[in-house]
Amino acid sequence: MNSSPHLHSTKEKLEAFQRLLQTMDELREQCPWDKKQTMETLRPLTIEETFELADSIMGGNAEEIKKELGDVLLHIVFYARIASEEGKYDIADVCHALVDKLVKRHPHIYGDVKVETEEQVKSNWEQIKQQEGQKSVLAGVPRSLPSMVKAMRLQEKAQGIGFDWPDRSGAYAKTLEEFHELEEQVQAANDPQALEEEFGDLMFSLINYARFLGINPDNALERTNRKFLDRFNYLEERATSNGEKLQEMTLEQMDAYWDEAKEKGIGKG
Repeated sequence: MNSSPHLHSTKEKLEAFQRLLQTMDELREQCPWDKKQTMETLRPLTIEETFELADSIMGGNAEEIKKELGDVLLHIVFYARIASEEGKYDIADVCHALVDKLVKRHPHIYGDVKVETEEQVKSNWEQIKQQEGQKSVLAGVPRSLPSMVKAMRLQEKAQGIGFDWPDRSGAYAKTLEEFHELEEQVQAANDPQALEEEFGDLMFSLINYARFLGINPDNALERTNRKFLDRFNYLEERATSNGEKLQEMTLEQMDAYWDEAKEKGIGKG
């Protein structure tokens, strides 16, 4: 029996998008809450929805991801509707501008440029952005991005124009160098600001090394966060079931429950 989900035709997809646009128009015209919203009031909600989408992706639940994708899509349509009321642009302009940009930045698909690797695609992308008038290779990385994600994006953009180690051995050596410099500051124990700076350098180099290993450091850390949370929850539950209070337990007693959690595979995604 085929349990695959129904894949909609292009016509059905267009009809679904038209239904969304019509519903957005109705809500904007009739709902008191929707009528009051501006781009500024929606902004924090959009940020929240984006993080909820990221959480659902890490969770791997297809239904949850679908729901959160819908919430993000609603916001995009909402912003375009507000802009249309102000006579600036509408959702058609947004779509056309996006497609025009994609076509221009993929000359290996829509032009005569030849590429063989992902790195060449990225390099071409950055060169085209420079031709479009972007003042800096690193422009376009939002200052408000979480620090770890920002570090990854800065490194990827620098890689796009060849500012990168030739292989992972260079990134690995740099990580060791930064670790030793941090330890020197720890031993000196006289300059908190320098200590923080060296710690930041170490984190930046670790993120760079992760990139060479093909690991997304933000995803890796989030998986570790979730593993820690699951195992600590197990520790708390075991202590409670045995009438123990964490504040009164020794580290060795807590470690015993922690090891139980590891043996049971708790936290392993």
